[in-house]
Amino acid sequence: MPVRSLNSSIMKWPNRHQVHTAISQWVRQLGTASGTAASTVLSAGYFGSYARDDAGVGSDLDVVIIVTESNLPFNHRYNLWDFSTIPVPVEAQVYTVHEWEQLPTQQPRFYKTLVEETCWIKQTAAHS
Repeated sequence: MPVRSLNSSIMKWPNRHQVHTAISQWVRQLGTASGTAASTVLSAGYFGSYARDDAGVGSDLDVVIIVTESNLPFNHRYNLWDFSTIPVPVEAQVYTVHEWEQLPTQQPRFYKTLVEETCWIKQTAAHS
């Protein structure tokens, strides 16, 4: 989150390197975490302003996660994970393998953006 300098009214926002380090550590911990949510992650990365390196004060981190399967509706999957170690707000898109495979035909522009921009931290070959 933003940090105010002791001698200034200027707010500092975490830069790309700080956010990349935090999300990389978060993804690495998925492999050591227990529970079904952690064990089903096939790929994880980030896209958007931090991936393009044009984030500014107030930017959030757009995360994409591909899991083997999920019984939860798309808009509830985000709640499976605790993103509190990431120093900026996180907006996560969590897709099952089947949904990811359908994305090029269902949302071609968004899929193209994901393919071109995503900085993958963890990636299985089948989901590149």
